[in-house]
Amino acid sequence: MPPMKLYLIRHAIAEEILPGQADDARPLSAKGIQRFKGVVRGLEELGIGFDRLYHSPKLRAVQTAELLVPLLEGETVVTPYLAAEPGLELLSSIAGESVALVGHEPWLGQLCTWLLTGRVSDSSFALKKGGVALLEGPIEPGGMKLVGLWPPSLLRRLGKPRSC
Repeated sequence: MPPMKLYLIRHAIAEEILPGQADDARPLSAKGIQRFKGVVRGLEELGIGFDRLYHSPKLRAVQTAELLVPLLEGETVVTPYLAAEPGLELLSSIAGESVALVGHEPWLGQLCTWLLTGRVSDSSFALKKGGVALLEGPIEPGGMKLVGLWPPSLLRRLGKPRSC
């Protein structure tokens, strides 16, 4: 069985929270949607696709996942485990060969650190909004290696139409 390719994707730029609004209900901003469409084009330019996409139930992650659907050849799965500190429940629920996880900081950074080192750390690296990290290997603490780390600005640049 080939090693899993795991794409950790932070949700795109969201609206500021309004007084009385639940954090879970914050949508993406118009700027966030526009910029993330460029990220998707950059991923497409790199030939990246997913056979499964997992995302947090928070609205900004749901909307980000919807923008990634052109890269998906399988199903999307909503999981509360991407809206919380990483744990074994999340790892045991993930299946596929090329899988995207759309979630939030600080948890994605902690998940990345845990999968790379076997330790959960508060000093994990943080993904920018719309940023993507690619890990490869068995999905177990300390079992994966970092293969790619793309800030959203680079992916947008890659996704720009080329002039003749």
